[in-house]
Amino acid sequence: MLFVRNPELGKVKTRLAAAVGPEKALEIYLHLLEHTRKVTQEVPVEKLVYYSNEVEQDDLWPNEHYQKRVQPAGELGEKMEASFAAAFEEEYASVVIIGSDCLQLTQEIVAQAFEELKTHEVVIGPALDGGYYLLGMNRLHADLFRNKQWSTEHVFPDTLQDVQRLNLSYALLPRLSDVDYVEDLGQEQSQ
Repeated sequence: MLFVRNPELGKVKTRLAAAVGPEKALEIYLHLLEHTRKVTQEVPVEKLVYYSNEVEQDDLWPNEHYQKRVQPAGELGEKMEASFAAAFEEEYASVVIIGSDCLQLTQEIVAQAFEELKTHEVVIGPALDGGYYLLGMNRLHADLFRNKQWSTEHVFPDTLQDVQRLNLSYALLPRLSDVDYVEDLGQEQSQ
């Protein structure tokens, strides 16, 4: 599952836009979306793009490779929980979610996440900012989406604490950088 925002001027990468302006932020976001498509298109799994506002049929997500839906209602945790619940109701055995703001993400890392789910109940890709860029599981663990301070440095440690409290076997992927601020762009290019 890929969670994306519809690429609209002034509505994407707002923290980044504060430094570079909304036009440049939209340009950067479109580049991030393109990167995410390249990373995921050839991964041999079913793929579903969840849009923030409305499904766009003729966009950079080819209909032959990606199913398309609108994100469920609620805050981020509620949206992700409902999306995982729907996937497991549709009888998927392993489900991974990513966002669209990690230029360091590779096809190999996404494939590694599914590989790890063969021997672990949960896989997490921690982000340098304290969040995560990827979360995967073999069945719904609703606690991982509840009581979180989304978009803060507490998300990954609090999620990991829940995983450990629930005694779930887990694997961690490489720690990568998300693009949220102008400083993150330099990190992406230097690593």
